[in-house]
Amino acid sequence: MINLENLTRDKIQGKRFYLTKEGLEKIKKDYENLKKIRHLMVEGETPSFFHSDDIDSEYLSFYDDLDLLETKIADLEYVLKNAQLIKLPPKHKRNTVQLGARVVVDIDGEEDEFTIVGTLEANPALGRISNESPVGKTLLGRKVGETVILSSPIKTKYKIKKIKYS
Repeated sequence: MINLENLTRDKIQGKRFYLTKEGLEKIKKDYENLKKIRHLMVEGETPSFFHSDDIDSEYLSFYDDLDLLETKIADLEYVLKNAQLIKLPPKHKRNTVQLGARVVVDIDGEEDEFTIVGTLEANPALGRISNESPVGKTLLGRKVGETVILSSPIKTKYKIKKIKYS
């Protein structure tokens, strides 16, 4: 559900992360699990520096893994500090596409439905598109009946048929 693979320092600095309640809980759980793993690694028996005249490969591997783990923990801490929960918009704004909206659109005669979420929860295969994606950006703030044209390599018309919030 949460896409942390593409989470890198240069992509997260100065950024606000919009998350559903489920997404926020998943990140908190992942964060706590990584902290437990780190604790087990540090408290356990660490490989010794020298096994012979050469640096022990097990030692290097251990500290590479620990460094990667520390980086992931720091990234998740940053995300948690900069997370904003996606909430149900006020009634007067529910007629427009906002974060958290399930949108039914007509795309060249074909009906499609997706939910607008933050980048960490986006998964187009599951019908969850990012508010920062070209389609997500184009639909935000639009109303039922409006048609928007997205020009990428090909021109695609999206006619908004329905907006739902849960």
